[in-house]
Amino acid sequence: MKRSVLSATLGLALAAGLAVLPAGAAAAAPAAPAVQGYTASTYAGSAAEAAGNQAFFQAVMAAAKAKQAADPWLRTVTVTYDTANAPSFTSQIASAAQIWNGSVRNVRLQEAGGTGDFSYYEGNDSRGSYASTDGHGRGYIFLDYQQNQQYDSVRVTAHETGHVLGLPDDYSGPCSELMSGGGPGPSCTNPYPDGNERAQVDALWANGLASAN
Repeated sequence: MKRSVLSATLGLALAAGLAVLPAGAAAAAPAAPAVQGYTASTYAGSAAEAAGNQAFFQAVMAAAKAKQAADPWLRTVTVTYDTANAPSFTSQIASAAQIWNGSVRNVRLQEAGGTGDFSYYEGNDSRGSYASTDGHGRGYIFLDYQQNQQYDSVRVTAHETGHVLGLPDDYSGPCSELMSGGGPGPSCTNPYPDGNERAQVDALWANGLASAN
């Protein structure tokens, strides 16, 4: 939740190509190249964060190109997730998946019986909730207990899931913009992506891949 810590983590994660789960998390998670979190209401973004978001977008593009090369005929993508390591948030995760599935056409979220393409974890972390992801369906989401009590938990979960689908943070956005995260403050409970965010995700996942342009 503390933006200064998360900013440093984002930069280090992008440079090193990985992020580390806090000690209180249930189990080890796969490494992923970028960390995006749920920002505090007092944080309006910075040049460093803007650069981090650009690097995150470039990572999404790289993942999309790899997916295109592997299966050029892919039309619809189902991304699976598992909740075994976030038992306290199964309801919120299901709601977030339902929200995204009702908002976009080119990608579907589906709970896996075992290990999924990405995983949810829960615990305590001074950084708050965050996603460690390539922005194209891989990585993990960490849900922080304290932050999910302070902010609307479904919004937090849907926001972090948006990162897995390729969306970066927009710290100064309005409450109607899901990826504004905690920017509008704890009173903001909107868990739905706006029209622009829905269009971005559909464009990123068009025919199972993101546009390389």
